[in-house]
Amino acid sequence: MIVGFLVLVLAALAGAGLFMLRRGPDDGSADKRMARALAIRVALSVTLFLLILLAWRLGWIHPKGIPVGT
Repeated sequence: MIVGFLVLVLAALAGAGLFMLRRGPDDGSADKRMARALAIRVALSVTLFLLILLAWRLGWIHPKGIPVGT
């Protein structure tokens, strides 16, 4: 699930980059699509972060940390 969210975040970022590169001199629609793609990327990132915190809180995942003295 985490990998899926990361792929979606990267896809939204790539989409915003394409909209930025393809826009014309006065193309307002490309600006709106780029802003929407970036907003989707931020929403997906925040959702992923909250889901990871929820999974940790419910005990589904456990932090391991770095072993000391190894």
